[in-house]
Amino acid sequence: MKNFVKSFYDFNRDSPQERQERNQLYPELAKFHIALREEMSEEEYQEFYRAEKEAAKNLMIPKPNPTSQWIRM
Repeated sequence: MKNFVKSFYDFNRDSPQERQERNQLYPELAKFHIALREEMSEEEYQEFYRAEKEAAKNLMIPKPNPTSQWIRM
């Protein structure tokens, strides 16, 4: 059971099906990346993409522990 949405950067860019799903979930971000690819060199874009992917990982919020924990004094 999946109850989370992949980030834009979690999709496999080499898979046409995953690219299509990503573009449907994130249409504005997909358009932004298309425009970036047109404006940047391939090396610049790949560096930007890697940095954004790493930043997105750092924004992931860990799932809280559902069990209550008591502090004893």
